[in-house]
Amino acid sequence: MTDDSAADEAAARVGAAALDRHRRGLAAGAAGRPAAAAEHFRAGLRLLEPSPPPGTERVTVRLLTSLAHAEAELGRVDRGLELLERAESLAEPGYRAVVISQRGLLLWRVGRYQAALPAFDEAVPLLAGHPDQLVLARVLLNRGGVRMGAGQLAAARADLRRSEQIARAHGAPPLAAKAVHNRGYCDLLLGNIPAALEAFERAEATYREHAPGNVPVLEVDRARALLAAGLADEAAAGLESAIEAFRVQRLSQDRAEAELALAQALAAAGKPAEAAARARQARQHFRARGNETWAALSELTRARADFATLTAAPTDSASAATVSVTATASVTTASTNTSSDAQGAAPADSSPFSAKLSLLAGRTARLAERLHDLGLPHDAALARILSARALIHAGKTADRIRPLLDAAHPRGVAVPLELRLSAHLARAEFAAARGDRTTAFAELRSGLTRLHEQRRTLGSLDLQTGTAALGAELTRTGLRLALASGLVRSVFAWSERSRAQAFRVRPVRPPDDPETAAAIAELRRLDGILRTAQPGRADPSVRQRHAALRHRLREQSWKTFGSDPARQSASHRDGAAPVTLAEIADELSGCGHAMISILGQDERLLALVIADGRATLVELGAYSRALEAAYRLLGDLDARVARRRPERLQAVIDQSIRRQLDTLATEITAPLRPHVRDLPVVVVPTGPLAAVPWNLLPDLRGRPVTVCPSAQLWLAARRAQRSATDGGPPDERPVLAAGPRLAHAETEVAAIADLYSDPVVLSGRAATVEATLRAMDGARTVHFAAHGHHERGNVMFARIDLADGPLMAYDLQRLTRAPQRVILSACEVGRADVRSGDEHLGFTAALLYAGTSTVIASGALVPDATAAPLMASLHRALAVGAAPAVALAGALAAHHTDPFVCFGAG
Repeated sequence: MTDDSAADEAAARVGAAALDRHRRGLAAGAAGRPAAAAEHFRAGLRLLEPSPPPGTERVTVRLLTSLAHAEAELGRVDRGLELLERAESLAEPGYRAVVISQRGLLLWRVGRYQAALPAFDEAVPLLAGHPDQLVLARVLLNRGGVRMGAGQLAAARADLRRSEQIARAHGAPPLAAKAVHNRGYCDLLLGNIPAALEAFERAEATYREHAPGNVPVLEVDRARALLAAGLADEAAAGLESAIEAFRVQRLSQDRAEAELALAQALAAAGKPAEAAARARQARQHFRARGNETWAALSELTRARADFATLTAAPTDSASAATVSVTATASVTTASTNTSSDAQGAAPADSSPFSAKLSLLAGRTARLAERLHDLGLPHDAALARILSARALIHAGKTADRIRPLLDAAHPRGVAVPLELRLSAHLARAEFAAARGDRTTAFAELRSGLTRLHEQRRTLGSLDLQTGTAALGAELTRTGLRLALASGLVRSVFAWSERSRAQAFRVRPVRPPDDPETAAAIAELRRLDGILRTAQPGRADPSVRQRHAALRHRLREQSWKTFGSDPARQSASHRDGAAPVTLAEIADELSGCGHAMISILGQDERLLALVIADGRATLVELGAYSRALEAAYRLLGDLDARVARRRPERLQAVIDQSIRRQLDTLATEITAPLRPHVRDLPVVVVPTGPLAAVPWNLLPDLRGRPVTVCPSAQLWLAARRAQRSATDGGPPDERPVLAAGPRLAHAETEVAAIADLYSDPVVLSGRAATVEATLRAMDGARTVHFAAHGHHERGNVMFARIDLADGPLMAYDLQRLTRAPQRVILSACEVGRADVRSGDEHLGFTAALLYAGTSTVIASGALVPDATAAPLMASLHRALAVGAAPAVALAGALAAHHTDPFVCFGAG
């Protein structure tokens, strides 16, 4: 062998070894392990040092380029750019495009979008003939990401679609998954949350198989989608684990982005101090990377948290919201108000409050300019809006505020919903501060209309109710201005806009899906195993799988798209105009009822009473005392059901129950006595007061009482009762179902069956979930005697126990036609989780959402000994035509401590 051939063979061995290191480094990087990738690239370069053997120059350039990316991912961006300069000096013309694209990637990762995009634009055409088309796919993926950041969503989607096609054609599933993932983020930016979540799920399946290190990145984007739907707590839940995963992987950019997302979630969840701390932490990490763009975004989140803290603090301006509540008006009299009273902003002063807001306004105005210069126009607009709001609340002059609002006016089709809602809120506050209530209300209504348009795109009840949080400030401001006006029409309108808006969206039946059906079947099987296991002896793996299935089913529901226009429901008016006070008053007069619509404003508790064609605004007691009594009452009602309790302790509980009922009467119903007299009442509660068993209150005992989340839902349910022909007449045969392991269930059902001529009785093994759902569909009356369970925080899995497992609130979405009225002789299923905007979730609420007009249920544990006779008495009245609320009132006369409530139409 000649010396030349030996040298060539040695160079080939070195080159092959270096290439192997490069391949191993790329695999580690694709798996989300940049530190390991960097070690492989450095090892490959060491094989080629001090000078690359002939024929290995391209290998050297590839190693340098890949190491530059890994160094940047580890936070050493300047080092990465230096490596790229060295690589470009060694690169042959055909490979130079790869180096250029890597420079674009590094610039993008440090937030220098305006410098990154030209680099990608230069590289893409040069790579058209590259022998490894996966290189082009990666560059298209990255350019798509930059274009997303610049708001060029159509161009971004085109790049990402082309990247996915190339990746699939060349057998690169992880790269194709990244393109799908990023297309999902485009959907999120466009406001299509179900499509985004669906794309994220498809990408996640590939990541878990081929690149598990990418899963935390996807979790951050999923959290952003949930945050865009108003589910702040759910968004925050997965971010801590993602932050830890990024810390372990030494992915400093991704870790800081996850910290910022967590700060945003905490702010949305009403925790501004925690949000500010997380935002400061994220800003520090971005600055350590030299990423001034993301550092500025972190500063914006911190400023928003600071504003929330300042405006939530007690100030002299709080008196601006104080109103007279002695106003009484005839519902049939039209009235307008063009008063120039300034509302919604503090008067200009030099108080510490005003000074702090002025400093914040200056800080955010400067931040807005920086964000604009960094190529983030939407975020710059949010900063200007925040600056304007700070000046408004500080009572500053219009000439300082108007330019900020004008400069922040949202333009274009891809403007984030958050920006649009913030702009409407700021313009409303500005108009109110100038005494222009007409413009203020118009801006607030426009914002809520946009929010409702977003809600209609969502098929998931979970997401529909969550979106109310996005409009919470709009509705609070509207209600505050309405109360300040003293006009009962305005107060009614804004009280209705501030609660239970998801009921205005037509329910969507999820598509049939074999995988989902199999997951539900497995969940029922595991539920049976868990409920029959001895206390504390359940298999941990069964519990873990049970929890995982519930989590999966909930996430699956989030991907359901909006309502099908062909599917009609008399009790749901998709996008219909809000109900008017006159319509409610007419209906109440026709049935001889009074309505008590309860409003909470900070510590104050008020009620709008509608009776005899008139509406009266009444000051009630202290909100905090009423809430405490409600919580204590529910605890006492549950405690009294425990078996084998000493008589002395039982007497203490009974005394506490009476005391809490008296407190609720003092704080709520006592001031209402002159207005409701002895009329049957409809109660529209607010917040946790929805859980109160209103029939037990001394002032309401013995009279028909109906509880409904909103006046609009009550009227719709009443009208649906009268028509009752949507999809055909109801099945008049009552459906009576007895669940397992409840001693009196079959006896109770048998006694009720004797009251009807042709009942459908499901008991024993026949009382399965599927048989019950089939019987319920389109029925007039359904009765359950079974164990019930409310699932706080996971309310779509509130359930009734049947022979083969639980009938869950989740299952009710499968009904084609909801039953007209349902009686739940079960514990707890009258409870609801009440979200921002008085949005209700729970088993009873799920029936109302599905279209059931009336539900009788208990929000507390029910004594077994009294439930059966009470239900027999109830059905005796129903069988002869009594209205459900009337029948319940009569039954409770003999069982006056049972916490059953009539929900819906009554």
